[in-house]
Amino acid sequence: MSELDLRLSTATAQDTGSYRLLELPSELCQIIESASEKTASLFIKGHPTEDAVLCTLEKTYAVRSVVLSNTVLVVTPSRSDPGGTVHIRDQLHEILELVPVVPKLHKLSILLRDMEYDEGDEDKQATMPKYSYEQARSEIQASEAEFARGLKERRILVLEGQLRPIAPAHLSTILELLLNYLISLSLSHQAAPIEELVSVLADEHEIPRAVSKQVMSWFGDVKEGLWKMDVDAVIRELGVGILRHHRHNPISENEFLKKWKNVVGDTFECSVKLSLLSGDYLRNLSSIGEEVTLTYFPSSTLPVDPAARFVELFLTRQRWKHEEIQHFLLDIAVNSKERDKLLLKHARALTDTEGVWYTARVSYNN
Repeated sequence: MSELDLRLSTATAQDTGSYRLLELPSELCQIIESASEKTASLFIKGHPTEDAVLCTLEKTYAVRSVVLSNTVLVVTPSRSDPGGTVHIRDQLHEILELVPVVPKLHKLSILLRDMEYDEGDEDKQATMPKYSYEQARSEIQASEAEFARGLKERRILVLEGQLRPIAPAHLSTILELLLNYLISLSLSHQAAPIEELVSVLADEHEIPRAVSKQVMSWFGDVKEGLWKMDVDAVIRELGVGILRHHRHNPISENEFLKKWKNVVGDTFECSVKLSLLSGDYLRNLSSIGEEVTLTYFPSSTLPVDPAARFVELFLTRQRWKHEEIQHFLLDIAVNSKERDKLLLKHARALTDTEGVWYTARVSYNN
């Protein structure tokens, strides 16, 4: 091993610097080493009051500081003796590491408050508060792919460059109309002409073309002028639309299923199943164990902080089956491994003849 003289730099301030070492996970190393200029894009996002995140085109990573037990020196070769002397430019006591995290899309519901798009709102647009697509894209801590998916899942329209969450009742109306016209016009839900559907909605119901086109893109694949409907997604949304009215007054399961099938029509009633609504409802047995009722309980309205989320869940129910509680944790864990870690940290597992149950690790007072 060659020997080097290590010296403190006596150079001017322009030769010194402040450095940070960033440890890259293997998947990011592969992207940087093998990607083209476009796919290697990395972005640091965060308001001054927020912890910074690093975003690729597909994922979001938290940037965390890790204290080192030994000091790391940043050195450069000496200009006068590059082969035998190096100068110390900085000394580091920490490194930065990147950890995959759930994108912080929950801020959209706060930022877009009072900006909901509903039927007949065209005349109110001038006086409504505005939040643009580009502004949200730069401020929301999410990758490009996660941001686009978040707008779709939260049913947020982009109209003239502005973000507008669509009113749930109006969305249900549009979906019901689409199902009705598929039948009345004898169109295949696997290859329905977009222009024909958009035109009939605009001409007969004054639904703007930009709105109906975006709704169709949320609920299926749009390609070469044809719409391939995602049957499960449409059926689910219509089911949630009915269930949304029963947050405080439970509805009989049989009555709910009857209403749901009636809304979707004979053609699609065979696709109705409660599993489509997982994470949006609670199933309750009566005291005598005969009648089953359903209550609207959407995971999207629960706290995003894991500890607060578990408090809310265990205040709602003292114990949960594994297959039930997992659906209420999907939006706060990046994968099943992280979800299991959260369960291990905040809940206690019990097993009986009915399977695995989870209870709180601490007592909560209702």
